[in-house]
Amino acid sequence: MKQPTNRRSAHSKGPLASRADRHDLYQCAVQTPDAEIDFVDETFRTLRKRTARTLREDFCGTAFTSCEWVRRRKTNTAVGVDLDRSTLDWGIEHNIAPLKPPARARLTLLQEDVLTVRTPEPVDIVLAMNFSYSIFKRRETMRAYFKNVREGLAKDGVFMLDAFGGSDAFRVLKERRAIPKGPPGIGAFTYIWDQASYNPITGDSVCKIHFTLKDGSRVRDAFTYEWRLWTLPELREVLADAGFARSTVYWEGTDPKTNEGDGVFLPTEQGTPDLGWIAYIVAEK
Repeated sequence: MKQPTNRRSAHSKGPLASRADRHDLYQCAVQTPDAEIDFVDETFRTLRKRTARTLREDFCGTAFTSCEWVRRRKTNTAVGVDLDRSTLDWGIEHNIAPLKPPARARLTLLQEDVLTVRTPEPVDIVLAMNFSYSIFKRRETMRAYFKNVREGLAKDGVFMLDAFGGSDAFRVLKERRAIPKGPPGIGAFTYIWDQASYNPITGDSVCKIHFTLKDGSRVRDAFTYEWRLWTLPELREVLADAGFARSTVYWEGTDPKTNEGDGVFLPTEQGTPDLGWIAYIVAEK
C-alpha cells in the first residue's frame, strides 16, 4: 500500500503523523542492517572459508541493507532488486546519496522482478529478508523464485532468508513495541505489528504495520502485506526441489534475563515450540 513519503520540516505545525515518513519509521523500528550483515558475512566465511564480495538483495525496498554491505569493504559490490519505483527512489535519495562516492558507485539498483532478474555476473550471496518472499503463495511460484536465485549464484554461492513462526503467528493479534529513538523531529514512537487475518485452510495471512507517535497521532496501515505463512519444513522442501544441495536453519538463542531472543543465531536441527520465533535459513548451491 503506497503512502506519501514527502518530508516536511520538523518545525511544521500539526500532528507528528502528518509529517512522519513511513520509511524512516520502518528503518528505525524493523531494520538492523549492521547486525544482519554481521551474520551474513560471518556465516559465509564459516561455510566457504573465504570472504564474500558480491551480494544481491532481493525485495530490497530502500536498499538499507545493500548500503551497509558496500560500506563494509572497498571490494564489496551490491545489487538491489525491487519492483516498486517510488520505494527505490526514496532509497536513492535518503540512503544511497549520503554514501561516499566510491561506495555509491559499487551499488546498483534494478527495478525488476525477482522471478526473472539476472545480474551481469553470478553473486556470492543472495538475500531475501523481512519475509518479503512470502508474497509468493503457491509452491510452484516459490520454487521458480528459488531456482532463479540458485541460477544467479556463484558456484559456491549461498542464499540467505529469514522466517518467522510460532503458535502466535497463526493468530489474529497486535503487538506493540516502544522505539526509544526515532527519526529527527519525530522522536520516540510505538511500532505496532498487526496480524489482521489468517486463513488456516490456505495459509493466507494479512499483516499490517502501524505507528503511534509521541503526541498520540498515528500512522495507520503504513505497510500492508498479503502473504502466505510458510513453515520451515515447507521452505526447506521447496529449496531442495529447486536444486539447492543443503539448507540449514540458524535458530536464535534466548536471553535468560528477559526470556526474549538474544540476537545470536546458531545452526541446529532442533528448535523450540515458542509462541513466536525468528530464524534464518541458509541454502547452499
